[in-house]
Formats: sequence, structure tokens, C-alpha cells
Amino acid sequence: MTEGGERFGAVILAAGFSSRMGDFKPLMDLGGMTVLERCVRMFRDAGVERVLVVTGHRAPEVRAEAGRLGVPTIHNEEYGKGMFSSVRRAVSAMSEHDAFFLLPVDIPLVRPSTVTALLDEYDGRIAFPVFEGERGHPPLIPAALIPAILEHDGRGGLKTLLEGYPALDVPVWDRGILLDADTMADFALLEGRAARLHIGDRGEALALAAQSMPERGLAHGRAVATVALRLGGELNRHGGNLDPDLIHNAALLHDVAKGCPGHEAAGGELLAHFGLSGLSAIVAAHRDVPPPTSGVLTEKEVVCLADKLVRCDRRVAVRDRFGEKLALYRCDEEACAAIRGRMENALALAALVEAASGQRIEEILQGVPA
Repeated sequence: MTEGGERFGAVILAAGFSSRMGDFKPLMDLGGMTVLERCVRMFRDAGVERVLVVTGHRAPEVRAEAGRLGVPTIHNEEYGKGMFSSVRRAVSAMSEHDAFFLLPVDIPLVRPSTVTALLDEYDGRIAFPVFEGERGHPPLIPAALIPAILEHDGRGGLKTLLEGYPALDVPVWDRGILLDADTMADFALLEGRAARLHIGDRGEALALAAQSMPERGLAHGRAVATVALRLGGELNRHGGNLDPDLIHNAALLHDVAKGCPGHEAAGGELLAHFGLSGLSAIVAAHRDVPPPTSGVLTEKEVVCLADKLVRCDRRVAVRDRFGEKLALYRCDEEACAAIRGRMENALALAALVEAASGQRIEEILQGVPA
């Protein structure tokens, strides 16, 4: 774990030719900001203020952009010899730190939470972020390895060198650690991903759920996601325009803060902190959502209803789900009135689904384990 006396820096390697891209990667626009700006902002959002950019090809332009962002640069005169020459140039300026991150500029969609996780787990060894069993960027490298890096002949690159030293693999829920941009096709994929970072993809949601939720909560989340996707898919087949990934991820993670006071709002806040603001409102509202006056259902209503159709990890009827609560609180009239209100809202949502799809809920969910 990190301690107050440790100091961390970050290096962004932006010296290459971008020869396979057909454009110059550090200065390309990615979702309203340059690729370099995304990298710088990511580190700053994670609390790493000491960021250094290595320049090479088109150095004046990169230096100007770095200046606009308020970060210093260091120039690699030998950038034509390949990336390891930039690594050498960079680490020579990192000796004042206890450890430093190293990030190629063409891996611009790493999440701040990944850097935070590496900082939290750092114990003096090299720390690698790992997603779905695969190491990615940026590694957190102890400054004690600087002499070895400077003495390395470059064969096999930095990866080969680091493999010879003790390392810690840190599981993260961030696919961005694996995604680079060598070609315009790669960049197009990053553009699509950048527009949906606030939602995440399904693999990321599953990884976050597995890291954050107990086994029972994860099983419930999976079941709610299955039901919600079935409901949303049926609505889409009848003219709806619902986002399946948004439905899945919000449903899976709706109880991410279960056990905390006001776990619905706490879950929404936690996901916003992680950068998943697109899920926050749905998760925060999942306890009770009234039927929309327009009659048009959104992802929020679908997830709320799905939660009321699942007990533990099994499908259940709305009335049965709330009947248990009414029996439990039968001596508390105020609590029972609130429970009945939530039940009526859930039944109204179910009626809207049935009206839109022309099918009963039981028919839509046929085959889902009960």
C-alpha cells in the first residue's frame, strides 16, 4: 500500500512517427480533446500531478500542446531509433520519484480508477494493471530500476527487461489498458469507446461487479440483468429505443453499494466516482420508479421493474416479491403503506411493458429460471 512519503510521477511517450496512422496521434481529436490531453487529464484525475511528456517527431507542436496543458516536456533526439530510446530518455528524468508510470500516448482511454488502484496496491514491486487476465498499460515502475533500464541494450524492449524483476498484477475493470491506436481502424474503435466511457462495456461491468460485490449480490445482479435485457429487448422489438449495454450494466451493478445506508444513492455516487456517470441515475432510483406519465419506458424503469421480478437469483412475480415484505412488516402500517406504494408502481410498469409488447410478463420471461 502507498504511504505519504512516496512520490509518484508519470511519463507519456509522444515521440513516435505515427507512421501507420496516416495522422499524428498525439494531436488527433478524440471526443473533443487531443489524445495527449486525454492522457494528461487521466493522470491528473487520479492525483498524479508530476507528468512529463517525451517529444520527438514534430516536437514543436507536441511541446506547444503540452505547454497549453501545463506539463513539461523532454526531447528525445534519437526518437528515430524506436520507442525504447524514448523510454531511456524519460527515465533519466524520473530519479527524484519513488516510482513512475509509463504510458504510450496511443493508449489514451485508461481510466483514472486504474491508476488509483495501482497506487493503492504498490508495494515496491513493478505493478501491472490486468484486465481479463492480460497485462496492460501503464505499468508503475520503481525508480530503483532506472539504472537497469539505462543500461539495457533495448533488445526485446522494456517489456523483456521488466519480465526479469518481481511484479505485482493488479486486477482492474478497465478494458482501456489494452486498447491502443496504431491505425485509423483502431482509432475509430477508440472514438466509439470514448463516447461510451460513462456507461462502460459489459465485460468491464462484470469485472467491476466481481471485484466489488459479494457472491450473493453478484448472482442477484446477474439475474436482474438477464430479466432486464429480456424486457428491454422485447420493448425494442416493438419500437423502443433502449440501450442494451446501459440496461445490462446498470442492472448488474444496481446493488453495488448494498449494505451501505441508502445503498441506492450510495451506489449511484460510487459509480459516478468510478467514471460511470451514465449508470448513476438508474442505480440511484432502482428502489422505486413511478410509471412515466408519457407511458414511454426508459432504461431506468426497465431496471427497476427487473429488480422487482427477481428474488435472490430467481424470477418471481411482483406480488409475491412484495408479499414477503408486507408479511414481514405487517405490524407497521406506515411501512406497509410504503411497500404497497412501491408494489403498485412496479405493477404499473409491468402493465406498460405488457401493453407495449402485447405479451404478458410471464411470456416475455419464459425460460428465465424461477
